[in-house]
Amino acid sequence: MAFEDLEVWKRSAGLSADVYSTLKNLNDYGYRDQITRSGLSIPSNIAEGIERCSDRETLNFLSYAKGSCGELRTQVYIGVKIGYLSPNKGKQWVAETKEISAMIVGLMNSIKLKLD
Repeated sequence: MAFEDLEVWKRSAGLSADVYSTLKNLNDYGYRDQITRSGLSIPSNIAEGIERCSDRETLNFLSYAKGSCGELRTQVYIGVKIGYLSPNKGKQWVAETKEISAMIVGLMNSIKLKLD
């Protein structure tokens, strides 16, 4: 299976691109760097996991991707609270991170079934 064919990879890559585009002019470089890194980490870890040679390694990287999804969601909540993100954009990104996280769990569960 190619990671590029996975819907979860496509959606997380799209979310990462949206985060970059939305915040490209933000002058708080610390916040912008942190949130773009966590967003970029999701599809990157999915890709790296799928490209690994063992299911156990794949599961580890998918777990990292899920963790980055939670990190991104936290930074979105904070961004809305401090006025860096509009409530509508924040709501959209929170919903998307929740769906992506659930998709990662589904992928992990399908891989775990092969291990049993």
